[in-house]
Amino acid sequence: MIGKRVVESNIMGMTYFKRYRMEFDLRDWRGDDGCVPSGYELLAYEPGLLREHALAKFNSFREELDANVFPCLSRRDGCLRLMREITSRGDFVPGATWLIRNCQPHPKTGIVTPLAVGTIQGLSTDGWGSIQNLGIDPAHRGKGLGSILLSKAASGFRAAGLERMHLEVTTENTGAVRLYERLGFKRSKVVYKAAEVAGANV
Repeated sequence: MIGKRVVESNIMGMTYFKRYRMEFDLRDWRGDDGCVPSGYELLAYEPGLLREHALAKFNSFREELDANVFPCLSRRDGCLRLMREITSRGDFVPGATWLIRNCQPHPKTGIVTPLAVGTIQGLSTDGWGSIQNLGIDPAHRGKGLGSILLSKAASGFRAAGLERMHLEVTTENTGAVRLYERLGFKRSKVVYKAAEVAGANV
């Protein structure tokens, strides 16, 4: 776990988090969506799944550094509000928005209670596909779920006629940076996100 650690200088009560903008040329995309592991299911976006997307987002980010950068990610209601904002935008791309559920039976009871464990959302901004909040519940990482979600989003952007996509990632999230680079994303520039962090000391 990365933890809630200050990344950059705390100036006049504001902390500045260093982030990479990373880009991918969708003209090179070959549509390799990967195989969903046994015990999981992949669902295309529909309005009835909005709360599950919000839950997956909350469980993915609440203990991570990004919850400092974007405080709404540390609260269930904040994640639900963010999902409503994203999906109500005119540039929302449903085809680039996907959910992964864990459908494995409980080890003691054998009962299957599907649980949302992964989410990704897409927007179309200025001719770019814009990835929003790719998140995987920590208990379900290391299974290739993030790669599958990114691949489905890329296919959704291509189907929408977009030729490029981008995302932003906090530089200290080295695992995510390595994943994006392995999939072909290139760092294009460094940006800084200002956020108020209570009790931050540097």
